[in-house]
Amino acid sequence: MTVPLVVVDGANVVGSVPDGWWKDRAGAAIRLRDRLSAIIDEGLPGLPGPIEVTLVVEGRAREIPQAGNGVTLERATHSGDDAIVDLVRREAGRQIVVVTADRGLRDRVQALGAEVRGPSSVPRR
Repeated sequence: MTVPLVVVDGANVVGSVPDGWWKDRAGAAIRLRDRLSAIIDEGLPGLPGPIEVTLVVEGRAREIPQAGNGVTLERATHSGDDAIVDLVRREAGRQIVVVTADRGLRDRVQALGAEVRGPSSVPRR
């Protein structure tokens, strides 16, 4: 049995909480990375753990370090949305949940068979 994959649109999820993230994008991405480790064993509502979690980071957040907390970083060299779509394509054949509020990205990954959930489905604070 394959463990479900949760792919988190880092820029979109960070941007969904108006906590001053724009002053320190890398710091906000690190905080999100660290919070996401809690869902690896717990899972999400309707998606029991264990799950695999990949955080897609772009721009300045791309330079954050891997933490060793179980959350995998996918460093987008260009568009974070394109990196997420590529990841969903690579992982075809397993259950994939993409966490984003980006409507265009939602349409693209749903067309590939991924489920989409909004930013509030993962710990953001």
